[in-house]
Amino acid sequence: MSAPHTKRICQIIKLKPECADEYKEVHSNVWPGVLNAIRRYHIVDYSINHYPQLNLLIANFKYTGSDFEKDMKAIGDDEETQRWWRLTDSMQESFNDGASGSGKDIPWWTDVEEVFRFEGGSSA
Repeated sequence: MSAPHTKRICQIIKLKPECADEYKEVHSNVWPGVLNAIRRYHIVDYSINHYPQLNLLIANFKYTGSDFEKDMKAIGDDEETQRWWRLTDSMQESFNDGASGSGKDIPWWTDVEEVFRFEGGSSA
């Protein structure tokens, strides 16, 4: 059996400055059902970083499944994830015109292009 393809994702969104402390607090104890959905639908190595000078959140994760669109829809259909998004989306502002929240037709988070990667490995 071959190893699944890994797709790297980087996304950004604005964090409302008045919500920074609350956002960090809720992420210090992410709901187990949300973590289970992330795991179930092949998301690994997920992190969110905060750059307060620009009120910017930067998410990075790897997708290891075989049908990204199907798995992202399944995460979006998960009821506990929907409740989590309602909580966290209220603390954010999307860069995407017309976006109204996570899991909708217009993406809430903005995908960022990768311009460089170095994975290391053996040296010659």
